[in-house]
Amino acid sequence: MINRPDYFSLKNGHKAKLPFSNSEYNNRQEKLKQVMSKNNLDMIILTSMHNVAYYTGFIYCSFGRPYACVITEKKIVTISANIDAAQPWRRSVCDNIIYTDWKRDNFLKAIVAFIGNDNPPKNVGIENDHVTLEMKEKFTSLFFSSKFKDVSKELMKLRMIKSDEELKIIRNGAGIADIGAKEIVKNIKEGSNELEIAITGRDKMELEIAKIYPEAEYMDTWVWFQSGINTDGAHNPKTSRKLMSGDILSLNTFPMISGYYTALERTLFLHKADDASLKAWEANVKVHKRGLELIKPGAKCSEICNELNDLFGQLGYLQYRTFGYGHSFGVLSHFYGREAGLELREDIDTVLEENMVISMEPMIMIPEGNPGAGGYREHDILVIGKDGVENITKFPFGPEHNIIKN
Repeated sequence: MINRPDYFSLKNGHKAKLPFSNSEYNNRQEKLKQVMSKNNLDMIILTSMHNVAYYTGFIYCSFGRPYACVITEKKIVTISANIDAAQPWRRSVCDNIIYTDWKRDNFLKAIVAFIGNDNPPKNVGIENDHVTLEMKEKFTSLFFSSKFKDVSKELMKLRMIKSDEELKIIRNGAGIADIGAKEIVKNIKEGSNELEIAITGRDKMELEIAKIYPEAEYMDTWVWFQSGINTDGAHNPKTSRKLMSGDILSLNTFPMISGYYTALERTLFLHKADDASLKAWEANVKVHKRGLELIKPGAKCSEICNELNDLFGQLGYLQYRTFGYGHSFGVLSHFYGREAGLELREDIDTVLEENMVISMEPMIMIPEGNPGAGGYREHDILVIGKDGVENITKFPFGPEHNIIKN
C-alpha cells in the first residue's frame, strides 16, 4: 500500500534569489525574536500573507487553505499546502514543511511536527487581525495549556519603518508606476474602452519589472483606468465603457515587485474640461499640493488630516471628500495587507519619522447630476528622511498637464 504522509519536506531544485539579502531577513527575524522575548512568547504563528512574506520571502496563494510561518527562539519554518510543491521552499529564506490534503487539519499536524511534542509552548503569539475564529479554536484545542497573545500591532509598527533595501525596491516601483502611466496616456483616445487602455499600462509595467528584476516572480501588477461615472470610487474595477470627448478619467497604476506595491493616481480629462469640472479639479490639486508640504518628519497624521479638512472646507468641497489623505506603503500594501497605524486620518495620531513611506492622495467625489460630477484624485508617494522628505512620484498632475488631446 502506498504511504501517503500527513506532512513532509521537499527540496526540489535550488533556492531562488529573493528580493532581499539574507542579512535583511535575518535583521527582520531578530526583531521578531525581540518581540517574542518582550512578551515572554515561546512561539509565534504568523498566518497573514504580508507577514509570511515579510519574514520569509514566500508569497502564498491560499485558495481556501491555511498557510503559516512558525517561529521559535531557535528556528523558523513555513507551513504550506502540497498544491505548491517545493515552490515555498525555493522562494523562502528558511525551511519548509508541506502538509497534504488527505486528512483534515494536517496543517496543524505539520506545526506540531516542527515544534515537537515534548515541550508544548506556554505562550503563543498570533495575529488577531487575521486568524479566523475557526482557526483560533483549533489553535486553542491543539495547544490547550497555552496562552495566546496578539502580536499584529507590534509587527505592523516594525513594518512601518523601512530598511534601505525596502526603500530601493519602493523607489524602483514608483518609477515603474510612472512608466505605466506614460504608456496609458499614449493610448488614450475617444472610442477606446477602459480595458483596452489599462492592458497597455499593465503589460508595460510587468516588462519593466522583468528588466530590473529578472529573477523575480511576476504577479498581481494591475491598472485601474476609469472613465465618467466609473471614477466615483477609488477602487472601482475597469470596464468596457468607451471613452467620450469631455470625459473625466482616472489613471491608477500599481506595479508589484516581489510583494511590494507602489501606486500612481492621476485625474485626467479627454480633450476638454468644463468650468465646474476645472474648479473641482483645481480645488483637489490645491489640497494635494498643501498635503505634500505638510508631510515632514515630526508631523502628526491626524493634524495633517485636520488642516487639509479645513482647506477643503474653505474651498467648499469638504462634503465631497471620500476617504483618508494617504497611507503607508510596503509589503503587499495595499491590496492584501495594510499598515493601518500609518494613515492620514482623523483618528491616527502616529508621528511621521525617518524611513516611513506614505502617500498623499486627496479625493473628492461629486455625484452624477451635479456640476463637475466625477471622482477627482491625485496620488504621490513620499519617503520620510531625517530632516526632510523625498517625493518619489514624478508624473505631473493638474489641468495644465493632464487634459489629454490625443
